[in-house]
Amino acid sequence: MTTQSLKLKIGPYEVCPIPTGIFGLDGGSMFGTVPKVLWEKTNPPDDKNRIQMEARGLLLKSPGNNILIDCGNGGHFVAKYGEKLGTKFAEMYNIDDSGPSLEKSLKAHGLTVNDINHVILTHLHFDHAGGATVEKDHKLVPTFPNAKYYVQRANLETASQPNLREKASYFESNFKPLMDAGVLNILEGPKENLLPGISTLISNGHTQGQQMVKVTDGNKTILYCGDVVPTSTHVRVPWLMGYDLHPLLLMEEKQKYLSEAADHSWYLFFEHDPYCDSAQIEKKGADFAVKERYWL
Repeated sequence: MTTQSLKLKIGPYEVCPIPTGIFGLDGGSMFGTVPKVLWEKTNPPDDKNRIQMEARGLLLKSPGNNILIDCGNGGHFVAKYGEKLGTKFAEMYNIDDSGPSLEKSLKAHGLTVNDINHVILTHLHFDHAGGATVEKDHKLVPTFPNAKYYVQRANLETASQPNLREKASYFESNFKPLMDAGVLNILEGPKENLLPGISTLISNGHTQGQQMVKVTDGNKTILYCGDVVPTSTHVRVPWLMGYDLHPLLLMEEKQKYLSEAADHSWYLFFEHDPYCDSAQIEKKGADFAVKERYWL
């Protein structure tokens, strides 16, 4: 299937993908019980069984209001976690610092970190919130000095006292500096019109208190899927990650949200797909399939 180029504007917002860097995760972990003979057709692994992943944020750009959804791994593993852990992270997750970065991608749209007004974090796993803080003068501070940050209380509580399964994914250095600076706004459940035309939808299947972000003008809609549907390959309802905490619950959530997306021709935005930014889907029996893929 070919991937089309598409310029998308929803209400006042230009919809702009913000790639922050390529990394790698174990293919078996990314596809759970799906046999490798199936997933390797669309996501070929390297010699360590890692598949290529993007850490892609989404910029909603409008006059006087720039909103960023998620901000990737961050480019400061060594500074944030210390030399030993930083190097270990870079090697384990095959982090490629030579390609896109948060700063480079913002610059391509004429912006710097100072121009971001709002940062909506789907959840606080390091590959989604790692770019939220940065080291300055040997201290970790908010990357976006003029922005309000938003996260669900349930996810913040999970991140603050992570279970053994998720302990390797949550780091206090990605969110405590936001709390110390007084810029982290805590949400309680789904939020209609959090910002103009922007609402949050809740999922608890992958981790507790993840929020997907829905952007609509009543005509066109895009759904930032986060880790509910991390890549276009994962639009299949039973195609889940080994990382998901509650697989059956996540399948129910996918069925609900993807049904609405298919019925109303929403665009889905994929945070981790290195082969496309977005797609529209269609129902295929009791499941779903990609109808069209896009580079935005």
